[in-house]
Amino acid sequence: MQNKVDLQSNFVDRPDLDETFSDSIRSLTFDGQTMRIMFCTTRLDQPKQTDQPIAKLYPVCRLVLTPPAAVDLFNKLQQLMSVMEQSGVIKKEPTPPRTVQ
Repeated sequence: MQNKVDLQSNFVDRPDLDETFSDSIRSLTFDGQTMRIMFCTTRLDQPKQTDQPIAKLYPVCRLVLTPPAAVDLFNKLQQLMSVMEQSGVIKKEPTPPRTVQ
C-alpha cells in the first residue's frame, strides 16, 4: 500500500458543472474501500381519470467516496447540522435513556 503524500491543492471552480437535485437517499454502503451513496428523486406519473398518481423513485446520482472523503463529508455535515440547529431550522431529538437488562 502506498503512503499518502500531503499535497497542496488549489480549488478550480467549474461553472459549467450541472447541479443534481435529490429528495432522498436510496442506499448507503461501505465495502471497506469505498463508501457508495445512491441519491434519488421522486416523480409522479400523470394520473389517469380514475387512478391515483403513482410515485416512482429514480436514481439521479451514484456518489463513490474514499474513506478520507467520507470522513470529510461526515465532519462537514456535522458542522452544517450544528449551524442549522443553532438557527432553529432543525431540532435535536433528546436521546432516550438506556435501560440495563
